Amino acid sequence: MTTSFALNPSMKLADPFAPDAKKAPTRDGWGQALAEMGTENKQLVVLSADVSESVRTHWFEKEFPSRFVQCGVAEQNMASVAAGLAMEGKIAFFSAYGVFSPGRNWDQIRVNIAYNNLNVKFSGAHAGITVGPDGATHQAMEDIALMRVLPNVCVLCPSDEKEANKAAKAAAARKGPVYIRLGREKTPVFTTDATPFEIGKINVLADGSDVAIVACGVPVFEALKAAKNLAASGVSAAVLNCHTIKPIDKKTLAQYAKKCGCVVTAEEHQITGGLGGAVCEALADECPVPVVRVGMPDQFGESGGGLELMKHFGMDAAGIEKAVKKAMEKKEKNR
Repeated sequence: MTTSFALNPSMKLADPFAPDAKKAPTRDGWGQALAEMGTENKQLVVLSADVSESVRTHWFEKEFPSRFVQCGVAEQNMASVAAGLAMEGKIAFFSAYGVFSPGRNWDQIRVNIAYNNLNVKFSGAHAGITVGPDGATHQAMEDIALMRVLPNVCVLCPSDEKEANKAAKAAAARKGPVYIRLGREKTPVFTTDATPFEIGKINVLADGSDVAIVACGVPVFEALKAAKNLAASGVSAAVLNCHTIKPIDKKTLAQYAKKCGCVVTAEEHQITGGLGGAVCEALADECPVPVVRVGMPDQFGESGGGLELMKHFGMDAAGIEKAVKKAMEKKEKNR
């Protein structure tokens, strides 16, 4: 028995499974957006912590050197300088590796930026298990949890290069602090310029009735692969791109929880405190159903190829498919 799998036409996606599909890291979309916005917005300033090429802020630096601040290896100072610039009316963007920012400067983000609800936008690059060979010390697997617990902070996790570009621009247009999670691994670019992006609104990439797969970041593509594979065995899986972790789209989550009766979440982050935790909290209030979380199960990562580690820790399409079967079994037991 098979069921049909089709991308939602209203999302205006490119074919994610095309053999010649473009691949690029989400950090590229962020960097391109900063350079593009620099021309239009003279109040935009960018700060870096000695990793401008790695986090792609060097493109802005090249075009607008007078509005670029190199803070050196001093992430705590960088967050404080950004706060000061925002208090003077600037829109301050800063970026570093996720383990250092927000990992090392959480206190400065909390007290200087979040507490004062300042217009600061910042990204944690090289986040998740896909940073690969850098190993556990440099694999930011806790950053979403650190950021979504802070009042006033909006948390975004784009799924591909184009969505990261839109996320940065949407962050600039939004008042208050915004955190954007970025990756280093080159992954398929399946959204297009026409694909909608709205902070706080889930994108339903594929409809389904048996299970809702809610994913963010790199695992969104893996979720699409899983849904296509599951269709061949008769399972109708909806794929929800939850690019906004906070404020989370409770309405769409509840709609698909009620429709499908079970949910799987997928992220390259600790399953505690990340997307999975946020979805469970939302559904506990709105529509309790069985939820199976795919992500890092309360342990540190290890060195290896980024996509190899996704497979090793069960965060790839095959891991999502296993979680779907488990969620559906739980749904049947609850009937």
